[in-house]
Amino acid sequence: MKKLFAILCLGFLLTSVLFSRPAFAADLSNGAKVFSANCAACHVGGGNLVNAAKTLKKADLEKYEMASLDAIKTQITQGKNAMPAFGGRLNANQIEDVAAYVLSQAESGW
Repeated sequence: MKKLFAILCLGFLLTSVLFSRPAFAADLSNGAKVFSANCAACHVGGGNLVNAAKTLKKADLEKYEMASLDAIKTQITQGKNAMPAFGGRLNANQIEDVAAYVLSQAESGW
């Protein structure tokens, strides 16, 4: 019975791995380029020239509940307050890449 259970578990695991969709891997290099071309004017070095209290630093992202890819992608796409919406200027891959870049930079301290 234990062997059967182990075989079933192994089968389930292999099936899950073989037939699952691969996760989208963001291109951080492209994210850096998109950031440089579209975001750095206001957010150089992870700062915020418009509102110094709301930087892209990890502590501020956490404080304002923005420390996730989904939250950052929404902010980029829709804009908020003084930040313009980039949903009409950037495609979905660019938004994904720049959001991953911002989160990566925040994690590493810019």
